[in-house]
Amino acid sequence: MSDQSNWRDSLTALERYDNIQKITAKAATAGVKISAFDVENEAYKLSESRAEYDAACSAEIAGSATDGSGAVPADLSPEAGAGPAVRVGPYEDCYYVASGVTAEVYRYRDRALKVIVETRDIEPHNPAREAKILQLLKKPCIPLLETFFDQEGRFVLAFPYMPLTLGTVLDRGAAIPDSLIRKLFVDIFTALEYIHERGIIHRDIKPSAILLASPTGPAYLSDFGTAWHPALSSASEPPDNKILDIGTGPYRAPEVLFGNKSYGTAVDMWGAGTMLTECCRRPVPKPLFESRPVHEDGNQLGLILSIFKTIGSPTRETWPEAANFKTPPFDMYRTFERRDWDVVLPEVSQSWRDLIAALVRYDSGRITAGEALKYPCLCE
Repeated sequence: MSDQSNWRDSLTALERYDNIQKITAKAATAGVKISAFDVENEAYKLSESRAEYDAACSAEIAGSATDGSGAVPADLSPEAGAGPAVRVGPYEDCYYVASGVTAEVYRYRDRALKVIVETRDIEPHNPAREAKILQLLKKPCIPLLETFFDQEGRFVLAFPYMPLTLGTVLDRGAAIPDSLIRKLFVDIFTALEYIHERGIIHRDIKPSAILLASPTGPAYLSDFGTAWHPALSSASEPPDNKILDIGTGPYRAPEVLFGNKSYGTAVDMWGAGTMLTECCRRPVPKPLFESRPVHEDGNQLGLILSIFKTIGSPTRETWPEAANFKTPPFDMYRTFERRDWDVVLPEVSQSWRDLIAALVRYDSGRITAGEALKYPCLCE
C-alpha cells in the first residue's frame, strides 16, 4: 500500500510532461534511442509513492553521469520493439524480450508475457505448478496477473512488466551504493521469508530473478518455474528425494552439488548470500565463485573447486551433515585452508561481511531470511 495513496492525483500533467522532456533530452545526449513516454509511464504506473516516482524519473534522467552522489544510473538500452511485433493471445503488438529453458518472454505495454514453448515433461520445470504457486503469493513476489492459452495453444503467464533486473544493474560494472543494496535486499529477504514460511523453496535465486520497477527499486522476486511446493510438488519430488539439477551457475548451493536430495530452504539463502556478496564488492561487482557455462564439461567440478579455494574445503567438523550425503565432500579433492572473510572480501565493510558469513557457510547454521532481516546492515 502506498504511503501516499493519492499521490497520482496531485501530479499534474505539466509535471509529467516536463519529466518526459527531460528524459528525452538526456537520451538524445547519450545517443540512445528510448521511448521517454514509456520510461515515465512505467515510473507512474509502478511506483507506490511520489517519492518512488520522483526517484525513478531522476534515475532515468541521470543517464550515465557520475556525480559522486552514489545514484545508480538508469539502463538506457534501446526499448523493446526493435524486432517485429507479434500477437500473443488477445494482445497485439507484443515485442520479444528474452528466452529461457522453457519459455519466451514478450512485452505488451505494461505487461510481461511468459509464453511456454517447451511442453515436454522436463521436471523441475512445470508451468502449471508455477502458476498455482504464484497465485498463492503476494508482494514482494512478482504478482501473477492472469493466465491464458494463446492462438497457438501455448500456455501464457502475464505479469507486470519490470524494466530492469538486479542482473542489469550488476552488468553495468559500477559499484552499487550501500543504500541501494540495503533497500533491494530488504525486499529480497522479505520475499524469501514469505515463501519459506509456506514451505516453498525457490531453487533458482540469481540476479536475473530479481526484477526492479526502477533503478532504485522496489525489487520483486520472480522466476518460480522450478520452485518446490510441499503440497504441489510432493508427488513428483518427495521431500527427501528432490531433483538435484537446480540453480544457476555460481549461485548453486554446495549441498545440491554433493547430492543431498533432502535439501531445504537454506539453498535459497546460499544463493542470496552469494548474490549479496557480488553486489557489495568494490570497485566493481564480481561473483564470489566461478562457474563454467552449462554446456562446458566439468562446470559443476569447476564450481566446487572455486568454492573450496575461496572459503576453504569443508571438514567433518565444519560440515557434519555432509557425512550423510550421497557424495560426501571429504578426502576427494585437494584440501584448501579456510580463509577468514576479511581476507576473502577486504574491500567489503564489516557489517556486510557479518551477514555474508552467516549466509555463505556449509553447515546447518546458515541463517534464515527472517534472521537476515535483523542484521544491522539491513536495519540502518
